[in-house]
Amino acid sequence: MTRRNTPRISFIGFGEAGQAIACGLRESGIEQVAAWDILFPKAEGAKLKSAGEKAGVRVASSAADAAANSDMIISAVTAASSLEAAQSVEPHLSGNPYYLDINSVSPGRKQATAKLLDGKARYVDVAVIAPIHPKRHQTPLLIAGPHAETIAPLLTELEMKLKIIPGDTGQAAAIKMIRSVMIKGLEALTLECYLAASRAGLLDEVLTSMKNNYPTLDFGAMGDYNIERMASHGERRAAEMEESAVTLRELGLEPLMVEATVARQREMGKIGKDESVRATLEDGRAAMLEAISAASRRQD
Repeated sequence: MTRRNTPRISFIGFGEAGQAIACGLRESGIEQVAAWDILFPKAEGAKLKSAGEKAGVRVASSAADAAANSDMIISAVTAASSLEAAQSVEPHLSGNPYYLDINSVSPGRKQATAKLLDGKARYVDVAVIAPIHPKRHQTPLLIAGPHAETIAPLLTELEMKLKIIPGDTGQAAAIKMIRSVMIKGLEALTLECYLAASRAGLLDEVLTSMKNNYPTLDFGAMGDYNIERMASHGERRAAEMEESAVTLRELGLEPLMVEATVARQREMGKIGKDESVRATLEDGRAAMLEAISAASRRQD
């Protein structure tokens, strides 16, 4: 694994993050990439398999098939499935591969996964700390745990951008989960505030008023970005925020604001599936808010 292009890399989970990283690695010259997703055998998995084939990724027949003979396994599943993903490959591991857990879960969950794989794989706690597009495999990462120092040169050689967080497994996850309290919470606050302003017919006036307190913030651009993100990924963000709630409880803090964010993100994830809302996602905050209000009334 010391020469570029030699690592055999497999993905468990081939949604947006897995596809983006895999495509980036393939285009940068990594030749042997495989993937498995639990949706592959189902009708909704056809699009995922097609994306893999188009990128030159081997579409595996099972988690065991994907992980076989891998030098590096990247777990990129839904937050609720991260431990199950590790369980699906654990009996089939050989050669002590690296296991990069990039899932947005609590430090406790990452520590439990590391314990499960102990002696079978070199577990690395990874936190993705920026949108996966457009940088794909070069999106900034935090890595932590006993194997972080060892894997860092290889990841750097693969053109991945990372920072090592000193300490035990779970430290990178803690930064991601605590950071999300603010980032995903701001999204939920943006939607709630802007939607109320839109319904009152005072959207521009409210945004202008907020400038008095925070003159350096572009509240218009914030609205465009945050509302689109919630409409496109609200359900996934809600699941991530549930892990933030677990993290706060692990730290002895009641996650009052986080739980409200979960509810608003999940609601928006449902509304965001409405075709009339999806049609406005590139049209700016005013059009999105109008469509969201209309879709919300239809779903009530």
